[in-house]
Amino acid sequence: MNKVMCSKAERIPQQLQADERVFSYFKGANRGGVGAIANRWHGSLKRAGFRPSPAVWDFVQFCLAVCSADLASPRSTSADGWTRTIQLTVGLCEPLRWVPLKHRLEEMLKILTGDYWTLIFNDAGVEPPQGDGAHLQNDCVSLLSGGLDSLIGGINLVAEERRPLFVSQLAHKDSERQRRYAELLAGAGSHYQWSHGISFKGARESSTRARSLAFYAFAVLASTKINLPRPQIYIPENGVICINPPLVPGRVSSLSTRTTHPLFIGMLQSVLEELGISVELVLPYRFQTKGEMMRSCLDQERLKELASDSTSCGRFRTYNRQHCGRCVPCLIRRAAFLAWGPGSDATNYRFPSVVGSDKSGGPDDPMAVALAVLDAKQRGLDRFLGGALAFASIEERPDYRRVLQQGLAELEAVLVQDQLL
Repeated sequence: MNKVMCSKAERIPQQLQADERVFSYFKGANRGGVGAIANRWHGSLKRAGFRPSPAVWDFVQFCLAVCSADLASPRSTSADGWTRTIQLTVGLCEPLRWVPLKHRLEEMLKILTGDYWTLIFNDAGVEPPQGDGAHLQNDCVSLLSGGLDSLIGGINLVAEERRPLFVSQLAHKDSERQRRYAELLAGAGSHYQWSHGISFKGARESSTRARSLAFYAFAVLASTKINLPRPQIYIPENGVICINPPLVPGRVSSLSTRTTHPLFIGMLQSVLEELGISVELVLPYRFQTKGEMMRSCLDQERLKELASDSTSCGRFRTYNRQHCGRCVPCLIRRAAFLAWGPGSDATNYRFPSVVGSDKSGGPDDPMAVALAVLDAKQRGLDRFLGGALAFASIEERPDYRRVLQQGLAELEAVLVQDQLL
C-alpha cells in the first residue's frame, strides 16, 4: 500500500513513518523526506485578492493532495504493474464537512485513476488566503490548455459576447501559448495560470491520471472572483475524448483516461454541491466530434489563424515539443482538420504519415484505431462499444452514440488517406 500525508508544515509529525510519503502545503518544511505542494502560492493568492470560503479552499487542498499522492505512488511497484492501493491523509480546515463524502470520493477517484483509494481527513489544513475579495468583470470560467478544443471553446464564448476568465495549468512550452490565446481572446487581466508545484525526492509516477483535479481546483478557485450566485465553469472537450472508449480490449479502465468523462464530471458536480460550492460544470461539446467543433466554430477566421499552432499530442515531450502525428490525440486532431477541410492542417508532425513506427516505445496507436474502425464495421457499433455508454441516460445515449460513430468515421478518413485501411 502507498501511504501519503498532506498537511500544513506545523502539523507534520516529528517522527515520520518509513513507509509514508509526506507533503507540506504551500511552503517547504525544511525537513528531509518532506515534499512541498505549491510553495509560496498561498501568499501570491492573498496579494491577488483571493478570499475563498473554507469549503472552496478545502476543495483546492484536497485536489492538490490527490495529485501529490498520484505522483508519489509509482505504478511499477504494484502487484499488476498498474493498479495501486493508496491511503491518503488529507489536512483540511473543515474535515467534518468531508467525512460523509468519504466513500463517494473514494469511488470517484477510482473512476478517475483506476486505483483503490482510502481517504482519511484531519484538521491539519492551511487556512484560506485572506485577500481583499475584489471581484472581476468576467461572467464565466473556461479551461484553457493550449489545445485545439479549449481554443475553440474560448473563441466561441467571446463570439457569444461572454466574458470568460481563462484558467490554465502551467505547462512547459505551452505556457506562452496559453497567455497569448487568453490575451487575444479576452484581453489583459482575464487569465490565471497556476501550477500544482509538487516537488519531492524519489520515484515519480508519469501517468498522472489525477492531474486534471488540479485543473478543476484552479477553476473552482478562479470562480470565486466572479460576482454571480452560480458561476459556470466550461470544460471544452470533444465528445470522443470525453467518452474515450477503449479502442481495443487491452485498453480498459484507467488505461483510457477519464479526465472529462461525463460520469466523472457528474460525480464531481455532486460532490461540489454537497460541499456547498455553488458552481456549474459544463461540457458544452460532449455531443460533438473535434471535426464538428472546428466546422461549427463561430469565428472561422480566428480559428484559421490559430488552429495549427495549438497543441494536441500525447507525446509532445518525447519529440521535443513537436506533434508526433501518430498518437491517439494526434490522430483525432488530424481527422478533425481533414473533416474541417482538406489541406487545412499546417501542423508540423514528426511523422507525416500514420503508416510505420514512431520508435517511441509507446503503443501502436494507428493500428489500434484501425482495429477499432474495422471492429465497429464488422460487429456493429453497439457491440464494439459494449458497456461504454451504460453511464448515460436513455435520453442522452443516442447523442453519445452518434458522436462516437461520427468520430470513428473521421478517424477512418485519415487512415484511408494514408492507405492504412
